Parts: sequence; structure tokens; C-alpha cells
Amino acid sequence: MSTTTRQAPPAPIRAKQRLGDRVFSGSALGAGIIILVVLAAVAAFLIIQSLPAFAPDTSDNHILEGRSFWEYVGPLAFGTVWASFLALLMATPIAIGIALFISHYAPRRLAGLLGYVIDLLAAVPSVVFGLWGGLVLAPLLQPVYAWLNDNAGWIPIFGGQVSSTGKTIMTAAVVLAVMVIPIMTAICREIFLQTPKLHEEAALALGATRWEMVRMAVLPFARGGMVSAVMLALGRALGETMAVTMVLSPAAVYSLLVLTATNPTPIPANIALAFPEAHDTGVNTLIATGLVLFVVTFAVNALARWIVARRAEFSGAN
Repeated sequence: MSTTTRQAPPAPIRAKQRLGDRVFSGSALGAGIIILVVLAAVAAFLIIQSLPAFAPDTSDNHILEGRSFWEYVGPLAFGTVWASFLALLMATPIAIGIALFISHYAPRRLAGLLGYVIDLLAAVPSVVFGLWGGLVLAPLLQPVYAWLNDNAGWIPIFGGQVSSTGKTIMTAAVVLAVMVIPIMTAICREIFLQTPKLHEEAALALGATRWEMVRMAVLPFARGGMVSAVMLALGRALGETMAVTMVLSPAAVYSLLVLTATNPTPIPANIALAFPEAHDTGVNTLIATGLVLFVVTFAVNALARWIVARRAEFSGAN
């Protein structure tokens, strides 16, 4: 009868940490902690400063003028979401198309030039887009709005009395779309370029055309990354201030009409317009609207991370 002796597993060998490794890991950990601290500090500031806006008696609040805070912020939140939605509706297919052209269709030299131009467009200040939208784009689009109203007025959003200046929620959405296209294009381009070459070559070897290869190999792989790009662009559109302020004719209303002079005002534009004359509890009210925008933006980013996590096996972003 033979007996077997079990030997204890060898102790794991730990790599010796150098000073540079410890400094780098500590710096990375500290940077992550700083981000969390700053985020918590911003949230705490907004919550503390917003409390006076929720007081039951708002008769002395020159911003609310006897209304409740939710009656005041409702049209502003609607305007923020509506303008951003219209911008994404226009920007998403254009950005994905440009990214696909740069990554899979354009010659190498042309692709490099277009990528450089797209990256340069992302660096243009928002006030420049606002000046362009208000002085050039709005008068240029006004005849287009009149034509849409005459020929497609049966569609609910194109009804109503057309603005004579062209400064409408549609113009603001077009400006926002131009502003977010570079962000979406740059991210989608990098995601498309990360598609495994074996997947693309296998699709082409099976007789697929270039578009069929993109549809079967590239787009499924990049789905999570495209969602991340759209959500990052949405965050930019939700928080944009100057461009929308300089283009839009504001009003605190609920309206789906996109061609009229009466337009719902987004929260950032309302803060920029009302803050110079705000005082006492009026300042707290504007900060409370900023808190609502903060929550909406945080929820959008959380939703994006959840969607990307669900599609992690196809995502080139993770």
C-alpha cells in the first residue's frame, strides 16, 4: 500500500515594486479620488444652495413670482431635452457616415486630412458657433422654414407661424448638431478602426461587398462604442450655453413646434440670461435649475455606461 504525500503549493512570487511603480500607482489612485471628491463637492454645493428655492412661500422670489419651483423648471428641462434630442437626431447619422468614410472608404491621405479637420472643428469655441448661427445660419434657414411650413405644415412640429428671423429651436438644434458632430465622429472613427481585421477579411472572403462587410462585422463590433459616442455628444449638447443663448429666442413654454418664434428655453441658456439680474433667493433658484441639469446629465451618463456594459462583448470602447 503506497501513500502519497501532498506538498503545499509554492508561495506566490511577488514582483519587486520599484519606486517609479509606487509613485505611478499612487498618482493614479489620487487622481481618481480627486475626481470623486470634486464631483461630491459640486453635488453638495448645488444641493445646499438650492434648498431656498424649494420653500413653500415663493412670494418674495423674483424669479419664481409666486410659482412653485417645479412649475418654473419644467419648461426649461423640456427645452433642454428637446433641443438636444433634435441635435442628436441630425448629428448621429452624419457623424457615423463620416467616421465610416474616414475609416473604411477614403484613401489614406484623404482620411488623414479629414480626421485632422474634424479634430480641429472640435476646438472651435462655442461663442463662434453662436455668432455663426445667429448672424449667418438663422437668416439662411428662414426661407427653408417657410417652405417647410407651406409644404409640410401637416406634420405637427412644422406647424404654427414661422419665425421671421429664423431664430428658432430648430436653428439652435442645427448649431448643436454641428458642435457635437466632431466628438461623435472622432470616437466612432477610433472604434471602427479597432474592428478585428480577421472579421473584415472573413466577410470579404465569403463574397460580401464593402457595405455588407461593414454591416456584418464593423457595426456589431462598434455598437457599444457608438452608444458611448452618442451619450458623450448628448452631454455636450445638454450643457451648451453660449451658442444656444445667442441663437434662440427664449420663452418658458412647452412646445414641440420647431419653426415658430416661441421656443422653449434650455436650462443653461436660461441661467446665462437671468443670472446677471438675479439676487437673493433668485440666485438659489437658478442654482436649483443647475442641479436639475446636473441630475439629468448624470442620469444620461449612467444610462450610457449601463448600455455599454450590456454590449461589452461587442464594444470596442472597453
